Amino acid sequence: MKKSNKKNFIIAGGLFLFFLLWTVAVQYVDVQAVGPKDSEVGFATFNGFFHNLTGTHMLIYTITDWLGLIPVFVVLGFAILGLVQLIKRKNLLKVDCDILALGGFYIIVFIAYILFEVYAINYRPVLINGYLEASYPSSTTLLVMSVMPTAILQMNRRIKNEKVRKVVKYTILLFTLLMVIARSISGVHWFTDIIGGVLLSTSLVMLYYSIIKSYE
Repeated sequence: MKKSNKKNFIIAGGLFLFFLLWTVAVQYVDVQAVGPKDSEVGFATFNGFFHNLTGTHMLIYTITDWLGLIPVFVVLGFAILGLVQLIKRKNLLKVDCDILALGGFYIIVFIAYILFEVYAINYRPVLINGYLEASYPSSTTLLVMSVMPTAILQMNRRIKNEKVRKVVKYTILLFTLLMVIARSISGVHWFTDIIGGVLLSTSLVMLYYSIIKSYE
């Protein structure tokens, strides 16, 4: 393995460690019952300040929920690409390595999503249909910031036209940025939930990047 790629794996591990430390901090630092139904959240002073600053905007929440289907369709698209390769080549090992790695990456993201739905670190600052829902890390942030950057990596490898590649890249980056900002100001997550989603997704994307680089 090249020295530079070892560094990529170290960065991925460091980011994941930072996520773990952040997750622990969220459960123990300045925990107060400032949420609905006296639900507790860490960094309560800051989270409460930011939530009061932005307010709650259910329209933005609904829009970002629907736009969250875009990463789902991206996942479906690459799954179909992998299936087509498998059918044509009649051997799983002959499917492009980066596509196989991407499939494994999607599985890890899905497991993380389910894990934090089952084991709730904290709950949303607002009730959804009268119920408390798990809020950490922001699942929409996790989904968008995991799927869309890896889509850019795939497009960089598969789109030959440089101009088209740049347009696709910057369109995806803009979409990702706007989704994270919109989710942050929608008021349906504590700000620490957004940070948790960013940290986890960034560590996973860096891991995927390190793996596909090791194939080269």
